[in-house]
Amino acid sequence: MTPRKPRTTKPARAPEATLERIASETLNIETLKTRNSDSLDFHDVPVWRLKEALEAAYQAGLSAASNPRSK
Repeated sequence: MTPRKPRTTKPARAPEATLERIASETLNIETLKTRNSDSLDFHDVPVWRLKEALEAAYQAGLSAASNPRSK
């Protein structure tokens, strides 16, 4: 019997819809797509909003990790 090759796993990408929702609801950014315009692609974000967005992303990751269908 030949030994199996170890599986290499790629890091999972966060679902785009979740990131878009967090950006929209928390940071008031309507899209995460590049629009090639400084006024549309760069945003002033207060640190407390950035913290909220990072916490929401963290919670989404925890939820995805504990969801048996995502494994």
